[in-house]
Amino acid sequence: MPERNKHSFQTVVSEDFALVNQCIAEQLHSDVVMVSKIGQYIIQSGGKRLRPLLVLLTARATGFQGHGHIPLAAVIEFLHTATLLHDDVVDQSDLRRGRDTANALWGNAPSVLVGDFLYSRAFQMMVGLNNIKLLKILSDATNIIAEGEVMQLMNINDASVTEEQYMEVIRCKTAMLFEASTHTAAVMSNVDRKVEQALRDYGNHLGMAFQLVDDLLDYEGDSEAMGKNLGDDLAEGKPTLPLIFTLSEGNPEQKALVKEAIEEGGLEKIDQIVEAVRTCGALNYTSQKAREESEKAIASLQALPDSSYRDAMEDLARFAVARTF
Repeated sequence: MPERNKHSFQTVVSEDFALVNQCIAEQLHSDVVMVSKIGQYIIQSGGKRLRPLLVLLTARATGFQGHGHIPLAAVIEFLHTATLLHDDVVDQSDLRRGRDTANALWGNAPSVLVGDFLYSRAFQMMVGLNNIKLLKILSDATNIIAEGEVMQLMNINDASVTEEQYMEVIRCKTAMLFEASTHTAAVMSNVDRKVEQALRDYGNHLGMAFQLVDDLLDYEGDSEAMGKNLGDDLAEGKPTLPLIFTLSEGNPEQKALVKEAIEEGGLEKIDQIVEAVRTCGALNYTSQKAREESEKAIASLQALPDSSYRDAMEDLARFAVARTF
């Protein structure tokens, strides 16, 4: 990430981050050329790297003195990257982070298989951490994430999805890996149960806020800064919270418009739909829900002692809802 885009929550663990990047580069090696090539391409595509960042911040905020948080952060990034490779195939996406997706360049089969490689390499590294509790947390999280992806797939083109159902999808699909990041780092630091639970809660609420803002940015974000096409979720017929709210609270014309958009997919009426979600209050509602999750995340940090790392975690929670990409 360019220096001008650095935030306090990144700079405070910049030395640790350099070690994580080194670890990632080492663990990406494979004698199979295509594995290394695709793996390096997707890892080097940028992104905010929030999940490994959470490992580093949590470890430091809880006083961890060892080196195990470095490979743990790399494990988290490999798990996340594997899901991205698979998601882009499922969603038939051709753009991520402003670059061509791996499946757009190499095809679906290599992308899926390299995603499998990253999953399996992550589990090899987990074994190396020699901590059965960490292995259980990460294996459970990986399973829940997969369930969340299937639930999202089942919801495509379904205009009857409720807000409660959608919140469960994003809890599993997105927030789970945020939670696993803070949870595993807390366990590695051997904190007491109260602090461990507080840090799990922080990761969960932060992940929920992050996904809700992603929903919001699908209608009002900066396409160039986000590195994705605005309206992507709408084009795929995904019933995200702005659409679900409009179906519930909009006028009959707005409801009919959104129902058709979800059931048919596509972007033929994107301008009318954007206008509908704005005028009926759906974007304000989604933004408020994201802020509520962010505030819950910040409240969870009261379990930690004062430190620059705790301050950085609070800054990160505020960034999650203030960002435009």
